[in-house]
Amino acid sequence: MDREPPARGDSSTRRPHGHHALAPRRQDRALSREAVRQMTIRVAFLRAVNLGKRRVSMATLVEVVERLGYDGVWTHVNSGNVVFDATGGRDAIEHRLERGLETAVGFEVTTFVRTATELRQAIAVEPFPVGTGDTYFLTFLKSAPTPAQRRALEGLTNEFDTLVVKGRDVHWRMRGKSTDTKLKTKDWELIIGRHQSTSRNMTMLRRLVAKVNARGSRSNR
Repeated sequence: MDREPPARGDSSTRRPHGHHALAPRRQDRALSREAVRQMTIRVAFLRAVNLGKRRVSMATLVEVVERLGYDGVWTHVNSGNVVFDATGGRDAIEHRLERGLETAVGFEVTTFVRTATELRQAIAVEPFPVGTGDTYFLTFLKSAPTPAQRRALEGLTNEFDTLVVKGRDVHWRMRGKSTDTKLKTKDWELIIGRHQSTSRNMTMLRRLVAKVNARGSRSNR
């Protein structure tokens, strides 16, 4: 878990010694615990869920993720977006979710996990103007692309599709409906491999992040 280092106080902000300092310190510890809790909010994006015969109810997703030991589990729309609290590294969480989900639903469910902070940062990026009628996707990659892969992905840009890579994410603008894209699944797979990405509409992601923020605010009251 990435954690922001504590701020260093100067002589004008040091706490007094003795029992008078205990209450502020207890308050600081409580604030630190809340900050850690906020940083462990994760969102799992499940690839190709509820497409074709790959059907999974949201109630089942919540049940499976809770059974794996995670808390605060809820879903957003039915495209496989699960919010939960967790500690530990991304790879370990993804592997655990993938194994648990495959056992429960009977087919492979490739999973892409991001922290709430990472999502907030991703939706704040504005790599290109988006006009009326455009479609804007954020594509999550399983791992950060190599420089060569990044160039190849951005090289898929054409008169309809624009791709900009930022870390593990690809910002993808289409000048119209997503069904009219000039890109094929194999174009992505030739660069990053099979089942190594999943896309979400930016409008949906902004609503999801707003919901995460609202729930966090209510829990702090």
